[in-house]
Amino acid sequence: MGFDYYMNPVAEWIGWFPKHMPREERVLVNKIDWLILVFACLSTWANTLDVNAIYNAYVSGMLQDLDLVGNRLNYLNAVYWVGTIVFQIPSNALLTVVPAEYYIPTCEILWGLFTLGTAFVKNYNQLMVMRFFVGVTSTPCWICNVAILNSWYRKQELGKRNAVYYATWPLGSMFSGYLQNACLTLDGVGGLEGWRWLFIMCTVITIPISFLGVVFFPNVPSRCKSRWLTPREKELAQTRLLEEGFAPSVGLSWKAMRRVLTAWQTWVFFILCNLFWQTPYPSSTPYLLWLDDVIYPAQTAADINKVNNLSTIGAAISVISAMFFAFYSDWRGNRWDSMVMAGVLVVICNVLLLVWNVSNGVKYFAFIALGFCNGPINLCIAWVAESLAHDLEVRTIALAVINMGYCILALVLPLTAWQTVDAPRYHGGYIWSVAISVLELILIPLPMYLDRRDERLGLRKIDLGSVSEVGLEEVSMDLSNSVSEKNEKNGAAVGVMEV
Repeated sequence: MGFDYYMNPVAEWIGWFPKHMPREERVLVNKIDWLILVFACLSTWANTLDVNAIYNAYVSGMLQDLDLVGNRLNYLNAVYWVGTIVFQIPSNALLTVVPAEYYIPTCEILWGLFTLGTAFVKNYNQLMVMRFFVGVTSTPCWICNVAILNSWYRKQELGKRNAVYYATWPLGSMFSGYLQNACLTLDGVGGLEGWRWLFIMCTVITIPISFLGVVFFPNVPSRCKSRWLTPREKELAQTRLLEEGFAPSVGLSWKAMRRVLTAWQTWVFFILCNLFWQTPYPSSTPYLLWLDDVIYPAQTAADINKVNNLSTIGAAISVISAMFFAFYSDWRGNRWDSMVMAGVLVVICNVLLLVWNVSNGVKYFAFIALGFCNGPINLCIAWVAESLAHDLEVRTIALAVINMGYCILALVLPLTAWQTVDAPRYHGGYIWSVAISVLELILIPLPMYLDRRDERLGLRKIDLGSVSEVGLEEVSMDLSNSVSEKNEKNGAAVGVMEV
């Protein structure tokens, strides 16, 4: 018998396909990986590349050319996040009614065009306008892709797929540094500085990826019209999620918004996720400016190349970390212990940077180790998706609310705790990082307790009546039959035990 890719023992060993998964379902999951995961990863990689390009451009000539003195880099960062915050919740609300396969790629084309516009700005004010609209149009990328991605997989599959998806973020940051070094060789070509070529190349990469979304990207399972999935596969996609406790879409309404506001997951994870996401922050811009100001202050062409290359190491470490913690957390069947392990290391690193009076080698270790702690931050999303599996609308909007908190902090913190004029010491920033690192560890047990309470009280059961109301009568019947068969097997087993 020939080799069967779908029954590959290696895929079982690493946990990509659970051993008990039948071949038909493996074929479906493989298709989902190619249709959803690939585009989501490419889209977010391009978005991260475009958004982070400004930081590499800043240390590669933009500062002098556009007179970005003082805290102007912070203000550029702030105006980007203002655009993102304004459109955050409306964007995910639109996702529940507008076809995702057109909505996300359209926004990607728009942010690509505004990125192109950045290459031709003449002054700081024009750059501010471009950054605002890049923020507005790139809003659907990460949060909408997250919502779609977490609507197709079983709980045991979520950790790994979220890790692969998350890895595109640091990979985008890494590639931005490498691409800027390449673009420095184009300095003067066409009368443009090397940093301007960086934004042009980002656009050349971004636009073609958007068309892949139009062709291949499906919507959520209950609204999927993809030509690449058979009717049987679309039905199976919904049935297997119902078996896992993931409810289908029942439509956006004011009742759904009320459920968002009253769900404990919205507010508990709003606080926990945003604290956890901010704790490794020094591994990003503070690390880049420390390299630029302390390690290579001469600003020769060779120094700029070294800064751009070394700034990617933390991102590379976080990719490895993300995959390790994803497989570990799926194997363990929970997300909290990975977050605790990373949280302890974060406290140690932030304390070292707060002390500051240590060798450059120790500082370097702290920055890189914080990059490693970036890895498990994607597990927050998997935890939210699992905890709100029973309500797709609440899950979608709650993810937007939680991410909006991240955007607000990304707007406020660089203007307060992480002002550019305080680089590289950032004394106030490191005090903040140590405080939230400790608080995050203290809060982790709270959602653990609330999850277990809801399970004990049976608060996460899907209403099969609502499944029928949205046109899934056959799927609902299949699920009922599946549950009945399991109950009969369990009853037979109990009878044997009694005999």
